[in-house]
Amino acid sequence: MRLRLLILLACLCAVRPLAAQPAPVTIGQSFLTGSLDASEGPAGWALASHGVAEKLFTVDRSGKVVGALATTAERLGVNQWRVRLRGDRFFSDGTPVVAADVAAALMRTGERNAAARASAGRITVEATDPATLMLTSERSTPIMASVLAEWAFAVYRQAGNGFLYSGPYAVETYRPGDQLLLKANPHHAGMAGKEPVRVRRFADTQAMALAFENGEVDLAFNLPVETLPRLRARRDTTVRSFPVAYQYMMWINTGRPGLHDPLVRRAIDLAIDRRELVAAVQGGVPATGAFATTYAFAEREVRPFDPAAAGRLLDQAGWRLDGDGKRRKDGRTLDIVLVAYPSRPELPVLQPVIRARLAALGLNPQTRIVEQATAVATARDFDLLLWAQHTAPAGDPGFFLNAFFRTGAGNNYASYSSPRVDALLDRLAGVEAAEGRAALSGDIQRQLFEDVPVSFLITPAWHLAYGPRILRYEPWGSDYDIVRADLATK
Repeated sequence: MRLRLLILLACLCAVRPLAAQPAPVTIGQSFLTGSLDASEGPAGWALASHGVAEKLFTVDRSGKVVGALATTAERLGVNQWRVRLRGDRFFSDGTPVVAADVAAALMRTGERNAAARASAGRITVEATDPATLMLTSERSTPIMASVLAEWAFAVYRQAGNGFLYSGPYAVETYRPGDQLLLKANPHHAGMAGKEPVRVRRFADTQAMALAFENGEVDLAFNLPVETLPRLRARRDTTVRSFPVAYQYMMWINTGRPGLHDPLVRRAIDLAIDRRELVAAVQGGVPATGAFATTYAFAEREVRPFDPAAAGRLLDQAGWRLDGDGKRRKDGRTLDIVLVAYPSRPELPVLQPVIRARLAALGLNPQTRIVEQATAVATARDFDLLLWAQHTAPAGDPGFFLNAFFRTGAGNNYASYSSPRVDALLDRLAGVEAAEGRAALSGDIQRQLFEDVPVSFLITPAWHLAYGPRILRYEPWGSDYDIVRADLATK
């Protein structure tokens, strides 16, 4: 009898369920990294935003460049720098972050990704000892720490066919276009015992709001404004609206017929009422230029709205109104297609407002929605393209201006070329003082206002909501730091 009891107890112990694993904290957002390889396109930015990757330097909550994996960047010559690493950082497999791995990663990214060559050209990186890097840049820069804080410079270590990172979270599983399951990196300070996190992509932000209301999402990031009243009415929900350093803009393809004429591009820019756009999306402020006015290097005057002047410019360019209200030149109408993408929910809202203004000017505008905006931009497969961009990700104007407006730059989607802008960018590369950089940034922006390869529209506000499982969440860094070590849950 006793033997049977022991056997029964043993069987009961054998089938006793294991302690329940915590369900992942689910974060809904409108984008997901397109790759786990930080050298590919914007993956370095996305992986840092997801809490997976880190850089040598980063931008803190106040917008100041501070050390992350590195402590100092010391200038040794016109194009030479010495960077010291911290000695207490590890990749997610427990391997120390050492100079040889950092050098290999940054050299590989520099070859593969044009964004890593935007501010200082090609940067040669060598390890001189486990904690020291020597950097030599193709173009001079007085602000190497800021350059290394740009999103392209995520640090990683190749391991077989995969990649290891040093952020607070590590990748457990990845379903491209759908979701990323993250586990706490046990080798990152403060991460012991943290719950797993699921980052779930929603192509439709209205669907994201519904998923949040149904309890499928704990934190919904970048919600459409029309969903906010019903979310604020929920007793278990916290809604936050906050200004961001992004700019919403419209690329104008200078290689397209009609749009190659700067008079036409200026007319299009003057025909847009920025205050009307702000009203349409119910948030943000009209753009003053390439940068949010929180930056000292931003322009201060709202971009002008003058449809009468726009009409005169089109007359001057030879596009004259016919009796049907259309402008024609050599018998042709000025046909243009305005493209937007839904992952930034305000852009499709701006689209019909801009279309109506251009139609009132006598143009023949059509609209198109695309899912893969970067592919469209890279292929220059557009006339006008609405775009969202953080224009000062490292707290400095240089990256955006170099990456998007230097002749032949990788992100020069407008196919723009200006010898004057190129010369001003060369001068900017040699100026360290903030006042001098702001002055040159202003000169470059004013040339862009004259040439109009892009129309700066609004500086937006964004919206998020979190439910009862989240103890607190403070947005910062726009969307460059969504998943962080300080994510607090109940």
